[in-house]
Amino acid sequence: MSENKPASGCPMHATAPAGDAEWHGAQMDFSNKMSYGDYLGLEKILHAQHPLSPNHNEMLFIVQHQTSELWMKLMLHEMRAVRIHLRAGDLPPAFKMLARVARIMDQLVHAWDVLATMTPPEYTAIRPYLGASSGFQSYQYREIEFILGNKNAALLNVHAGTPEFPLLEESLNTPSLYAEAIHLLARHGLPISAERLNADPALPTVADASVQQAWLQVYGDTTRYWALYELAEKLVDMETAFRFWRFRHVTTVERIIGFKTGTGGTAGVSYLRKMLDVVLFPELFALRTEL
Repeated sequence: MSENKPASGCPMHATAPAGDAEWHGAQMDFSNKMSYGDYLGLEKILHAQHPLSPNHNEMLFIVQHQTSELWMKLMLHEMRAVRIHLRAGDLPPAFKMLARVARIMDQLVHAWDVLATMTPPEYTAIRPYLGASSGFQSYQYREIEFILGNKNAALLNVHAGTPEFPLLEESLNTPSLYAEAIHLLARHGLPISAERLNADPALPTVADASVQQAWLQVYGDTTRYWALYELAEKLVDMETAFRFWRFRHVTTVERIIGFKTGTGGTAGVSYLRKMLDVVLFPELFALRTEL
């Protein structure tokens, strides 16, 4: 074999004849067809990063938060659909979507590992360019908390005058995903107090003894209530993933800025630590002591 002749059958060494526009049958001309970049809108996405500082590390900060917002968009897409399926009593698709939401949260947990490569001096160099912008102002994260039952009308003020305000106001006043699960318990004949069933949807979830007893009944007879039992465990999986996400957020922020005040005016790490104490589905965790 000649030294200059490529090994037979090795595509890595094959050389297409000059002017040959074909490569292993791949489409090469997209002048009149939709391409990969067209479909995904990559022209807009990949040109949406506009660092304001001269510091190299600001790109990491921007991409981290932009990709997190994209994952949150998918999370909301799934959770809104879950709520509709719970309302209709259509549980199998809801289970798949809840599992997907938990995996998205896992993805977001690991994303903090990348941001954690930013050191305090690197963050300090870009902080003056952030102004008052803060993750606290994320309207998608706000809707995630609302749909999960962590309602707080005062937080709507952060979004006053924005195009997203009506959406968030509607979300505040719509029964949470967990509220729909509790109504589903009642429709299956489990006794839920009228006070809980008629609770103001704009208020945060409050533990209710009748709800805990209903879930205990489900866990005590899984053969009879298998679908509700599976729903309960999917909800626990999701809240567990959400707790990890929040915890990883706190530890990353503490690693990078310590206990400085947040750019949006919050107490920073101290505020984030308080959020770790929020329980979204209280009865599902409390009943474990009684089982």
